[in-house]
Amino acid sequence: MADVHPEHAQLQADRIYLGWQYALLHPDPGPAPRRPSPAAEDAAAPVDPDWVRRERLNEHLLNRPVKVFRFFMAGLAVLILLLGVTELLSWSFAALGLIASGGVAAFCSYAIYQGDRAVRHRIEERRAVDDRQREERDRELFQAQEEHAVRYREWAEKKERHDRQLTWYAVTVPDEIDRIDVAGGTLPGWSALITLLGATRLYSGGHLTVLDLSEGAIAKDLIELARRGGDDPLVWVLPVDLPRLDLGATLAPEAFADVLAHVVSVSEEHRTTRDLSFDNAILERVLGVLGKNATINQVTAALRALAQVGDPRDDLLRGLITATQLERIGTLFGRGVSDRVVIERAWALESQLRKLETLGSEAVRLPPARLRVVSMDRQAGVFGNRVLGTYVTTALTHILRQSPASERPWYHTIIVAGADKLRGDVLDRLMDACETSRTGLVLTYRSLTPTVRERLGRGHAAVTFMRLGNAEDARIASEHVGTEHRLELAQLTETISAAGAGLDGGYVSTVGQADDGDDSRDLGRADLKEDITSSTEWGRRATEAMGETERVLHRSREFLVEPHQLQQLPTTSVIVTDATAQGRRVRLADANPAILTFPKTTLGEFDEIKEAVLERAEGERRHEPSLAGDVPPNLGPPPARLDWRKRQ
Repeated sequence: MADVHPEHAQLQADRIYLGWQYALLHPDPGPAPRRPSPAAEDAAAPVDPDWVRRERLNEHLLNRPVKVFRFFMAGLAVLILLLGVTELLSWSFAALGLIASGGVAAFCSYAIYQGDRAVRHRIEERRAVDDRQREERDRELFQAQEEHAVRYREWAEKKERHDRQLTWYAVTVPDEIDRIDVAGGTLPGWSALITLLGATRLYSGGHLTVLDLSEGAIAKDLIELARRGGDDPLVWVLPVDLPRLDLGATLAPEAFADVLAHVVSVSEEHRTTRDLSFDNAILERVLGVLGKNATINQVTAALRALAQVGDPRDDLLRGLITATQLERIGTLFGRGVSDRVVIERAWALESQLRKLETLGSEAVRLPPARLRVVSMDRQAGVFGNRVLGTYVTTALTHILRQSPASERPWYHTIIVAGADKLRGDVLDRLMDACETSRTGLVLTYRSLTPTVRERLGRGHAAVTFMRLGNAEDARIASEHVGTEHRLELAQLTETISAAGAGLDGGYVSTVGQADDGDDSRDLGRADLKEDITSSTEWGRRATEAMGETERVLHRSREFLVEPHQLQQLPTTSVIVTDATAQGRRVRLADANPAILTFPKTTLGEFDEIKEAVLERAEGERRHEPSLAGDVPPNLGPPPARLDWRKRQ
């Protein structure tokens, strides 16, 4: 089992990297819990002054009649006393009157005192109740603050884990698969995917051949990346570099005839196996006359002689054919009327193969290279490019059929961009040859034609889907993936894809130009991450977008796999489907190679990191050492420096 810790994760040769999955192991804990504060009324007076005032006023209103009556009785007592002093009233009656009035006045005073005492008692009770409530609130506040401190510490830990966690995880498929089918996509999207896949394969010590039939120069960033890493890629731009392309020069006559027969069939989509075998028979007989190491222009000269086209003396003067060979060709199929079929077919063969006449005419020995790119010039004709693409594909197929099976799967990887431009039987033969030789094969299809649909995912293959603009293609793709799947799309993917990476210009041939000695590459550099940032358009665009979109780093949205969603996928989004022992997996990845340079990217897969985190948490709960190690899987520095020149 590979080490899944981010700080230890390295590119692994037994995995094919197809992008990066945005996922959060630790969800956003949200805002910090609010600190409890004392209630506003706790800062006011102990007892409400307005309430005290109302209580006293009510008591005063209730005691007013008693006070008036007491005043009257007190006045009456004074009057009786005066009458007694002036002897207007006998002292016996005066004493009796004083006792009566004074007693009533005293009783009124006592009633008033009792009322005031009751008011004071109610105020004291209210104050005591308020004191008890305040003490209770203080206790509750203290307890709430203690609970808040615990919750805040928990929140701070979750927030720290959330902020420091990895957000981008590698999406890979094992090298046990035979092929990767890429359905849909745009040229910039293919550029991102091929740059990522190719760079990781080259770093793993493998070799890579790119056959670019898209006419979009989608491997330019990969070529520049390889140069900065110290390699010297070989780039052929056809048909200009056709004289320097020696592919197929070592094939036996039978194999060479088969290659040329398939090249001719490119213009006839509905040709049968019988027609193909007829062309193959003609070419085999012609090559039998010409002998080994026959060139294309010699074959076309022989076909012209067989088809009785032009003056054979011109080809004799040019040295393309000898008089003996010319005589033997004239007697290959007899001279009856039925030979008209052979003549017509030979004429058709010659008209098609003329586009390859300069093949290998100026071939020179080239230095070995781990990256080879064969591309079609967009200025050339569409039909001519299909002929050239079919020739290169078929020749590669025969070379693979003659090669022994590799000890290491995917050590040599072939990428065919725009494979839907090839005939179905050509694709079938290439798939079979790659499977038997254990050569990795990546086929990208712009649209899901009937030929593509028949072969999509056939055998032990992983299928990926990129943006599908056509509604019918999107419907077929959604049915293949399954509309029940809910995928998470990072807002950063949408933002950077909107910025896009252009594909200005075309390829620059490296086999047709001499080295001028001006090599500005820094061969001492060994950091793939820095090379991606500085030498690829994706790296430069991502750096600019990251500076402008820092606020969207942790934003994402979910969507169901439905046709209209597949038609609106960001340029670099890739839906990866593959079969495992646990079942079929469906993952959404971002093929942008610049994501490798992000500080929170790991080369480990999400499921592995998640399993390690759960294993560690379980070990901590049991107070046992975690099998995942002592370093927190969700933390750690960015991936280690990636030595481009490292060989495994």
